[in-house]
Amino acid sequence: MFPYGPVANSSENTMNGYNRKVPPKRRYEMPKYAAPPKKKTCKERIPQPKNTVAMLNELRNGLIYKLESQTGPVHAPLFTISVEVDGQKYMGQGRSKKVARIEAAATALRSFIQFKDGAVLSPLKPSGNLDFTSDEHLENGIENVDNGKLVDYIQKTLMLTEKKPNLTSLEQSTLPLQMFCMSQNVSKSAITVDGQKKVPDKGPVMLLYELYNDVNFECINIDSAQNNCRFKMTVTINEKKFDGTGPSKKLAKNAAAKAALASLCNISYSPMVVPQKNVPLPIDDKSSSMELPQIHADAIGRLVLEKFMEVIKGQEAYSRRKVLAGIVMTENMNFFEAKVISVSTGTKCVSGEHMSVNGAVLNDSHAEIVSRRCLLKFLYAQLDLQCNQATAYQSIFVRNTDGQYPYKLKSGVHFHLYINTAPCGDARIFSPHENDTGVDKHPNRKARGQLRTKIESGEGTIPVKSSDGIQTWDGVLQGQRLLTMSCSDKIARWNIVGIQGSLLSSIIEPVYLHSIVLGSLLHPEHMYRAVCGRIEKSIQGLPPPYHLNKPRLALVTSAEPRNQAKAPNFGINWTIGDVELEVVNSLTGRTIGGQVSRITKQAFFDKYGFLMKNLPGILKRSVTTDYGQTKANVKDYQIAKIELFSAFKREDLGSWLKKPIEQDEFVLNE
Repeated sequence: MFPYGPVANSSENTMNGYNRKVPPKRRYEMPKYAAPPKKKTCKERIPQPKNTVAMLNELRNGLIYKLESQTGPVHAPLFTISVEVDGQKYMGQGRSKKVARIEAAATALRSFIQFKDGAVLSPLKPSGNLDFTSDEHLENGIENVDNGKLVDYIQKTLMLTEKKPNLTSLEQSTLPLQMFCMSQNVSKSAITVDGQKKVPDKGPVMLLYELYNDVNFECINIDSAQNNCRFKMTVTINEKKFDGTGPSKKLAKNAAAKAALASLCNISYSPMVVPQKNVPLPIDDKSSSMELPQIHADAIGRLVLEKFMEVIKGQEAYSRRKVLAGIVMTENMNFFEAKVISVSTGTKCVSGEHMSVNGAVLNDSHAEIVSRRCLLKFLYAQLDLQCNQATAYQSIFVRNTDGQYPYKLKSGVHFHLYINTAPCGDARIFSPHENDTGVDKHPNRKARGQLRTKIESGEGTIPVKSSDGIQTWDGVLQGQRLLTMSCSDKIARWNIVGIQGSLLSSIIEPVYLHSIVLGSLLHPEHMYRAVCGRIEKSIQGLPPPYHLNKPRLALVTSAEPRNQAKAPNFGINWTIGDVELEVVNSLTGRTIGGQVSRITKQAFFDKYGFLMKNLPGILKRSVTTDYGQTKANVKDYQIAKIELFSAFKREDLGSWLKKPIEQDEFVLNE
């Protein structure tokens, strides 16, 4: 049956009827006493010299290299690559993309440096007989004499500035000026389009990872003292820490990344960065932008929140709040030495039945209004320092020798208002989730810019009615609601007549807010219109130095979430110099102990009477009229206020509603 031999065994295969033996696999057996294989060892690794691309990336992270062109034959191409640094484009050429990148980076570095010997660094010229299949030209490009000298010089310069961070002006002069600035401020320019800032298309976390290699996020704690159990994230970059908070870890992480980008790269995600398409933001006469720098806005918000947490210790029962406000003072915009002047909370107004004929109650306990009254208390205290020659130098006021006002603020002193949400009224009448272009398609609706009033003992505002703007005492006591103008309208008023009030206007020049920082709900167009834009075309005839003030606007990176809790019926206030905070029942306008608050009309009228008797430079010493008449005697202030009311009427925005006149008919205490 098997003519060609026996059947193949297990080690054989049958192919086409033929038997073929498969040779057995050879096994390698190590010698019995063989030594284990030696691990490959190498000499101590020699640090490779940095090329120009690596050096440029150390100075400017996140640079993008773009292929401009490719010329020459296929077997020997010539690449041209560009890189943009600080708005300037630098080109480089090479037989490979890598060499072209190196030359582009070298060109950029050469623009920063001038050698002491005046040597000019010539660009690398590709060899004519270069073998394009070899990698040798890559090494030649890296170790090129000119580029090597360039990198070595930069490294020595940076090492010198790291060892001596506080160089004298003489030592700095021995360094290339531009290189010294770069080594001290390694930052990216803000993203711009046609010279105007633009919000980056990428998210803050993604952009941060692209710009920096060493980025570490950490959720350090859950801050239960803040609203809605907000998470707190910390990002560490180059040993610098930046914090962000939010209702979720994701939002807190985004906030931390935004804070880092704003500080390190001047990249802002603020809604103030890009103006509305149809209605661009007006440009201030004294500045090219209405935007407050993001790092300044974050500093203001952080200072107010930290001060609130500090003063509320020991009275945590009153930490519950919906609206938090505060005022920060800076000198020459130095935020490292900024002072928190006031902190306050509150969202309610006094009930009509608790009105006072002696000026002994707080009519409006909204947080931003209370913070401004605390600022008044601070201004009175600063003028008190002028009463004594030994303490006059400590005051923020100086004698005004060339004006009609005896005193004025020192040059460089600025006040910044922080509110954790948009002020009630016109600034808050918008939907945060709709693309509002600013053009109302309904021709007969005049919802934008209208004067609005707060509801007695409640939240929210309603438009003012067409009336003569007068409320009566007996009407309110009989049951008519006591109405108070909205916070948006009052801030607009401050931007005309100042924040110092009518009494102090007889002593000091008008004081205006430099900026308004919000913790949430900042819509650039609506906010600008509410605080100054709606009357800028109609305001006229203001007596100097009164003018239309246009404060800088900004939103903090760690925006506060929407608080759905019911607003408490109390509010707190604290002014710098106070030993403890004061808690006021918003419905009665008095402290929770039934005492008169320290920031009422009565308290300020008494302080005003003291200043008139003791302050140097005051001509009329006696105060013989009641509170209302004393305010009416400040002529320029009253002219500016009347012009403000007229501007609202000319724009058909309603009439300013006044409180019953009986509230101001009280005199100084004996």
